[in-house]
Amino acid sequence: MAVTAHCPSCGAPVVFKSASSVFAVCEYCQSTLVRHDQNLEDIGKMAALVEDRSPLQLGAEGSYKGVHFALIGRIQIKYSQGIWNEWHLLFDDMRTGWLSEAGGEYVLTFAQFVAEALPQFDDLKIGQRFVLASQTWTVSNIENAECVAGQGELPFKVGAGYPVAAVDLRNQASFATLDYSETPPLLFVGEAVEFSSLKMANLRDGMAVPTKAVEARVFRCPSCGSPMAARSREILAVGCASCGAVVDAADESYKILSKSLGMRDEKYSARLPLGSKGRLEGKPVEVIGFLVKRCVVDGLAYNWSEYLLAGEHGSYRWLTEYNGHWNVVDVLSKPPAGGIIEVDNVRFGGQSFKHFSTTQAAEVVQVGGEFTWRVRRGETSRVVDYVAPPLILSSESTGNDLTWSQGNYVEPQVIAEAFKLKADLPEPTGVFANQPNSWSETNRRIWGLFWKLALAAILVQAFFIFVSSGKLLLRQDFTFEPLRGDEVQTREFEITGKPRKIAVHNQTSLDNNWIGLDMMLVNKVTGAAWPAARELSFYSGYDDGRWTEGSQSDEIVFLNIPAGTYYLTLDPDMAPDKPMAVRDRVEVHTAGAGWSNFVLVMIFLLIFPIFSAMRHAAFEARRWAESDHAPVSSDDSDGDD
Repeated sequence: MAVTAHCPSCGAPVVFKSASSVFAVCEYCQSTLVRHDQNLEDIGKMAALVEDRSPLQLGAEGSYKGVHFALIGRIQIKYSQGIWNEWHLLFDDMRTGWLSEAGGEYVLTFAQFVAEALPQFDDLKIGQRFVLASQTWTVSNIENAECVAGQGELPFKVGAGYPVAAVDLRNQASFATLDYSETPPLLFVGEAVEFSSLKMANLRDGMAVPTKAVEARVFRCPSCGSPMAARSREILAVGCASCGAVVDAADESYKILSKSLGMRDEKYSARLPLGSKGRLEGKPVEVIGFLVKRCVVDGLAYNWSEYLLAGEHGSYRWLTEYNGHWNVVDVLSKPPAGGIIEVDNVRFGGQSFKHFSTTQAAEVVQVGGEFTWRVRRGETSRVVDYVAPPLILSSESTGNDLTWSQGNYVEPQVIAEAFKLKADLPEPTGVFANQPNSWSETNRRIWGLFWKLALAAILVQAFFIFVSSGKLLLRQDFTFEPLRGDEVQTREFEITGKPRKIAVHNQTSLDNNWIGLDMMLVNKVTGAAWPAARELSFYSGYDDGRWTEGSQSDEIVFLNIPAGTYYLTLDPDMAPDKPMAVRDRVEVHTAGAGWSNFVLVMIFLLIFPIFSAMRHAAFEARRWAESDHAPVSSDDSDGDD
C-alpha cells in the first residue's frame, strides 16, 4: 500500500509506493528525506545527478517474465571507468528489484537471502571461483566506487560520497553482485537482459530503444594540439593519431592518461584506418579505435592489432589481426564457467575448447582513436586462449576485472570486402590458433568416399566368394607305412565347366616327425600332368611352457585346370629315423575366390585418405607448434641431455 507524506522543507507531497522504501529525494526541492513511519526527516540536499544519456527515468514501466514493474528510484554511482545507474524497481506482486545500467549492458537482480556467511571483500580476487546460494560463481569485477547522487524512493539511506564496495559474480546462467556497502553484505542475483525484452514504456524523451549517440565532443590533443573527438559520453579515452598520447575524454580538462610516443618508440599503421565504415554479418560498423598489444616469449616480441568497432544502438565489437589472420570478436555477457587459472578444456556453447596458450602480460604499446574505458599505454593484462576452430575463447584479466570474449576466424578477403578496401590485405603467415584446417573438409570427403568404395569392394568380394565357393571333389584317407615308400593313387573325380583353380589339402597325423609328398594331378584322358612337391613337419614339446613348430596340414592350388576326369598320385618320403605310420586325409575341391585382388584394391583406395590424413595432421602440428603444448621433438629431447 502506498504511503503519502509531505516534504518538511517545501511541503510537496512525497509518495512511498513501496512499504520497504525508507529514503526519498523530493523531486521539487531535492531535499534528502528519511521516513520515520508517517513522518519525514530532512537530512539535507542531495547532490544533482550527473547528466547522462540514459533512456530511463522515474515512472518508466516495463515487464519482466510477465510481471509489470515501475521505476521508483535511482542511485548514480561513480567508478574507475565512469558512471553507472542502479534503478530501483517495484513489481505488481510487491517485489522490489534493481536494474543496473552500465556501458549499454542491462542487468536485472533481486536481493537474495543466504544462510551461509558471505566472503570478505578483501579476500576476493579476480577469477576466484566459489559456491554460493547453490551455484558456482566466478569473480568478474571488483570495484571500490562511490554514490554521487540519488533520486526517488530507495530502501536505504544514501548520500553523495557514500562508498560502494561491490563485487560482480558470473556464471553461464546468472549474474550476481555482492554489495559490501551494507553490514552484513547483501547478495543480489539475476541475469543480463536485452533492453527490448523489458518492453519499456514512458521512456525519457520518448525513446523506444536505448541510444548512445550524442553530439560528438571535439577538442585538441593537450600534447600536440591535433584535433580529437569523442562521439559519446561512453567514450572515456581517446588516443591521438598524430602523437600517440591517450587523453581522458571524460575529464573536463582532458587529462593525459599516457604520454605521446617517443622518437625511439616503434609506430604501427592500422590496416583499417580510423573512421572506416563497413558491414559485418550484414550489420553496419565503424572503426573507432586501434590498439597494438605486445607480449614477450623467450625473449621474442609478438605484436598484434585490435580494432574497436561501433555498431548499431551503441553496441561494440572487435576485430583482431596477427600476421594477416583476422578474428571478429564479441565480449560475452554470459561467460563460461572458469576463472583465470587455465584448465585443459572449457565447455561453452555446446563445444569443447582446448587450452592453447597463456600470456602472462599482454602490454598495450600504441593507442589510437576512441575507447569505452580509460586505456593507457603500458597497461598489461593476462590472457588465456582456448580454441575450437574456427572459434577462439579468451579470458582477459587485470587486477580488478575479468572479461571473456569469443572470436570467429575470418579470411582477409572477407574483411577487405566488408570495408570495401581498395587494396588487398596481406595473406596470412603461418597457422593461427583457431584457423580452420584447410584439409578438414577434404579429409572428411575423401574418407567418406573411401568407405563407400571400400564397402562396394567388400560386397563384390563377398559376391565372388558366394558364387565361386569351393566344391568338394574328393575326400580319401591314406596311411603311409615307413620303409615302404609305395606310390598311391586316389579315386577319380570330375572337373566341369570352365578352367578353374583346384585346391588339394593334406591333413596328416604328424607328431614330432616329417613327411615329403611328391604329388601329381593327372588328366585320365589326355595324360596331362601337373606335378607338385610338398614337405610337412610338426614338432612340439615343453620348455618353460608348451611350444610347437611347423604344421600337420598343407594346401596347394593348381591354376587353370580344364574340365575332365582326374586323379592324384602321391609318392611319400618318410623320416628314416622315426619309423612311424602317418595318416593323411586328402581333400580336393574347387578353390573359392582369391583375396589378392581385393587386398590390392583396398591398398590402392587407402592411399588417398592416408595422404589427406597426413596433410591434416601436418596442419595441426603447425598450429600447436605455436601453443603452450608444442610437441617435443627427439632433437629437443637430445638437447636436454
